[in-house]
Amino acid sequence: MGTPEFAVASLDALYNSNHEICAVVTVADKPAGRGQQLQMSAVKKYALEKNIPVIQPLKLKDENFINELASFHADLFVIVAFRMLPEVVWQMPPMGSVNLHGSLLPRYRGAAPINWAIIKGEKETGVTVFFLQHEIDTGKVLRRKVIPIGENETAGELHDRMMLLGAETLLDAVNAISKSELDAISQQQLVEDGEQIIHAPKIFKEDCRIDWNQSLDTIHNFVRGLSPYPAAWTMLRDKTLKIFMGEKNFAETLKTPWETDGKTFLKFACSDGNYSITDLQLEGKKRMKVDEFLRGWK
Repeated sequence: MGTPEFAVASLDALYNSNHEICAVVTVADKPAGRGQQLQMSAVKKYALEKNIPVIQPLKLKDENFINELASFHADLFVIVAFRMLPEVVWQMPPMGSVNLHGSLLPRYRGAAPINWAIIKGEKETGVTVFFLQHEIDTGKVLRRKVIPIGENETAGELHDRMMLLGAETLLDAVNAISKSELDAISQQQLVEDGEQIIHAPKIFKEDCRIDWNQSLDTIHNFVRGLSPYPAAWTMLRDKTLKIFMGEKNFAETLKTPWETDGKTFLKFACSDGNYSITDLQLEGKKRMKVDEFLRGWK
């Protein structure tokens, strides 16, 4: 059960293993683009290429969907970047339902773990495979793998690396389940004394506005943690400016909120220096490098 590209790597790993995938569950096709033509999910595209049956329920509690799901007599459900499942679904298979999550649970439970780990300035994160239970992202852990976060790494770059690590870790967990080599542990056992559990809620556009009163490190983490999507933004001459990457400059403070030479740089003042934008997108324009942007912006 999955939807985006992140889930395809795990589906591919399972498909090329000795496990049988009896069906794939994904979202219904949705209209997208200027022509509003129906677009299928990345998971559906892969499943069709491999002739795997595809189920696309509109409602996960629909009786017809549940009956169809039961007809496959699956031993195990595997969930990667999908919707929250009702109990009647995740309790169906005899071996349970496992989920791949993009953090080292119990840290960063929620919808946007990759983004928040970078925004919070973490030096490492990871992937976790766990059994589903009632509370979201709280089930017993089967496998966890750590991955370092680069100083200038964006959420998009980390996503792509975690996608591959996640597929590898998930297959390892499924192999263990199939051999009854279960060593799942409670997430409570993974919480260090005095540790506060950090959550990773869904991010909305209004959450992405840059506060230039903050420190350079905070702003840099914020920008790369939201790059390329949903993207940090600020206002420039009454237009929204998305910022995908920049460089920290502690040595120079600006006398105005922002400065440019009109050719090579666009800098914004921060509490302890300035932030020089390298990749951006002005409202109504395409994404571009700062020098390309400045050549056409007066």
